[in-house]
Amino acid sequence: MLDRDQAAPARKDYTSPMNNETLEQIQTKIAFLERASAELSDVVFGLHKEMQSLEAKLEALRDRLSGAQSDEPPRSLEQERPPHY
Repeated sequence: MLDRDQAAPARKDYTSPMNNETLEQIQTKIAFLERASAELSDVVFGLHKEMQSLEAKLEALRDRLSGAQSDEPPRSLEQERPPHY
Protein backbone atom coordinates (compact mmCIF):
# COMPACT_ATOMS: atom_id res chain seq x y z
CA MET A 1 0.00 0.00 0.00
CA LEU A 2 1.25 3.49 -0.94
CA ASP A 3 1.63 6.34 1.47
CA ARG A 4 -0.57 9.34 1.01
CA ASP A 5 2.46 11.42 -0.07
CA GLN A 6 3.47 8.89 -2.73
CA ALA A 7 -0.03 8.55 -4.24
CA ALA A 8 -0.74 12.27 -4.57
CA PRO A 9 0.30 13.84 -7.87
CA ALA A 10 3.02 16.45 -7.78
CA ARG A 11 1.54 19.88 -7.11
CA LYS A 12 2.90 22.94 -8.84
CA ASP A 13 4.12 25.65 -6.56
CA TYR A 14 2.52 28.88 -7.78
CA THR A 15 4.17 30.97 -5.10
CA SER A 16 7.73 30.59 -6.30
CA PRO A 17 9.88 33.70 -6.06
CA MET A 18 9.79 35.95 -9.12
CA ASN A 19 13.04 36.51 -10.93
CA ASN A 20 13.89 39.42 -13.24
CA GLU A 21 13.17 37.43 -16.41
CA THR A 22 9.68 36.49 -15.24
CA LEU A 23 8.97 40.07 -14.18
CA GLU A 24 10.14 41.35 -17.58
CA GLN A 25 7.87 38.87 -19.38
CA ILE A 26 4.89 40.01 -17.35
CA GLN A 27 5.70 43.67 -18.00
CA THR A 28 6.03 42.96 -21.73
CA LYS A 29 2.66 41.21 -21.80
CA ILE A 30 1.02 44.07 -19.91
CA ALA A 31 2.50 46.63 -22.32
CA PHE A 32 1.26 44.60 -25.30
CA LEU A 33 -2.23 44.29 -23.80
CA GLU A 34 -2.37 48.02 -23.03
CA ARG A 35 -1.42 48.88 -26.61
CA ALA A 36 -3.91 46.38 -28.04
CA SER A 37 -6.63 47.78 -25.77
CA ALA A 38 -5.90 51.35 -26.91
CA GLU A 39 -5.96 50.29 -30.57
CA LEU A 40 -9.28 48.48 -30.11
CA SER A 41 -10.70 51.50 -28.33
CA ASP A 42 -9.72 53.70 -31.28
CA VAL A 43 -11.35 51.29 -33.72
CA VAL A 44 -14.56 51.16 -31.69
CA PHE A 45 -14.65 54.98 -31.49
CA GLY A 46 -14.15 55.25 -35.26
CA LEU A 47 -16.93 52.75 -35.92
CA HIS A 48 -19.21 54.63 -33.54
CA LYS A 49 -18.60 57.90 -35.43
CA GLU A 50 -19.18 56.15 -38.76
CA MET A 51 -22.41 54.63 -37.47
CA GLN A 52 -23.64 58.05 -36.32
CA SER A 53 -22.89 59.47 -39.75
CA LEU A 54 -24.74 56.64 -41.49
CA GLU A 55 -27.72 57.02 -39.17
CA ALA A 56 -27.90 60.73 -40.01
CA LYS A 57 -27.77 59.96 -43.74
CA LEU A 58 -30.46 57.31 -43.35
CA GLU A 59 -32.70 59.75 -41.49
CA ALA A 60 -32.19 62.34 -44.26
CA LEU A 61 -33.13 59.75 -46.88
CA ARG A 62 -36.23 58.80 -44.90
CA ASP A 63 -37.24 62.46 -44.76
CA ARG A 64 -36.70 62.90 -48.50
CA LEU A 65 -38.64 59.73 -49.26
CA SER A 66 -41.58 60.65 -47.06
CA GLY A 67 -41.59 64.17 -48.56
CA ALA A 68 -41.59 62.80 -52.11
CA GLN A 69 -44.45 60.43 -51.37
CA SER A 70 -46.69 63.06 -49.81
CA ASP A 71 -46.45 65.47 -52.78
CA GLU A 72 -48.33 63.21 -55.21
CA PRO A 73 -51.92 62.16 -54.69
CA PRO A 74 -52.41 58.40 -54.95
CA ARG A 75 -53.31 57.19 -58.43
CA SER A 76 -56.43 55.22 -59.16
CA LEU A 77 -56.28 51.92 -61.02
CA GLU A 78 -57.61 53.63 -64.19
CA GLN A 79 -54.71 56.09 -64.13
CA GLU A 80 -52.04 53.41 -63.79
CA ARG A 81 -50.44 52.22 -66.98
CA PRO A 82 -49.98 48.49 -67.26
CA PRO A 83 -46.32 47.40 -67.11
CA HIS A 84 -46.31 46.22 -70.76
CA TYR A 85 -46.95 49.75 -72.17
